[in-house]
Amino acid sequence: MSITLQHLNKKFGSNRVVDDLSLTIDDGEFVVLLGPSGCGKTTTLRMIAGLEQTTSGDILIDGERVNDLPPQRRDLAMVFQSYALYPHMTVAENIAYPLRVRKLDRAQITEQVQRTGAMLEITALLDRRPRELSGGERQRVALARAIVRHPRAFLMDEPLSNLDAKLRLQMRAELKHLQQQLGTTTVYVTHDQAEAMTLGHRVAVMNQGKLQQFDTPLTIYNEPANRFVASFVGSPTMNFLEGEIDSTGKRFVGRQIMLTVNDSQLERLCQRGQKQVTLGIRPEDISVSLEEGAGQRALVYVTELMGSETFVILQIDRTRLIARAPGDFRAESGDEAWLAFNMQKAHWFDHADLRI
Repeated sequence: MSITLQHLNKKFGSNRVVDDLSLTIDDGEFVVLLGPSGCGKTTTLRMIAGLEQTTSGDILIDGERVNDLPPQRRDLAMVFQSYALYPHMTVAENIAYPLRVRKLDRAQITEQVQRTGAMLEITALLDRRPRELSGGERQRVALARAIVRHPRAFLMDEPLSNLDAKLRLQMRAELKHLQQQLGTTTVYVTHDQAEAMTLGHRVAVMNQGKLQQFDTPLTIYNEPANRFVASFVGSPTMNFLEGEIDSTGKRFVGRQIMLTVNDSQLERLCQRGQKQVTLGIRPEDISVSLEEGAGQRALVYVTELMGSETFVILQIDRTRLIARAPGDFRAESGDEAWLAFNMQKAHWFDHADLRI
């Protein structure tokens, strides 16, 4: 089942929450709506579900305009952040509820509940009530209730955000495996870029109600459309240095920093006539050494030991950068360090923060 949003707008009073959003989600695709709080991603999901009315624009499901269809006629299953389980019902009764509403006979309901419970490995929990379950178990039950009715699409609103880090990782893997098994079109809302990168076939990055970029996770990471996308996707975030291409046309000059520009990048900058530019460089593309040598001198501000790697926060004049170093890297605040930038991986942005 495909879902198409055409020039979708939503206003609450004078506040435009979703601003001219257009995108198409293909049949069987897992699409993630990613962005900070208040960017319009949950409102978009609720408009697809029919829980919010659009201000203008169209929602098409398999080519049919559904703006005026009530939620129950859209045949979409929504999984909420809060699980939304009925506390007085057993797990089996919670899973069976959408089938009972459809008035399926008891044998069919029992068979489908058992099959779905086995798929999500919660068969042993079917006689318990929600209060007896852990957060991860409750989320499995919420997923089972959505899956059991075989909807045309799943709509998921930050379903893993209430789980601890270990459970989130486990459930993320199970969600991905489940979607591959079922092949059901899925729209998933999150502010967690790690979830977006690992789950989505494509990711729609949103900010202030506007779509910033809609592409595969790797393309978004390697070719961010603008500075917002570059800064939001990636952890630690991308470093940004403001400066200009000098009179020789071969070097980037920023505050207390001078870097040679790669020839192919230089050609692109010259074609755009850009002199004032912002250089973006990811932490993994900066190598740091405590041995004096060629490269940019900096001072270690602080280090963060992460086990398999170390994040090194560095200071060049009043500019701070972050670099990834091996896990055994050790330095004290104030130590001198020398940086080498992989300029093949540099990103360039113009005065409007768009990718050059």
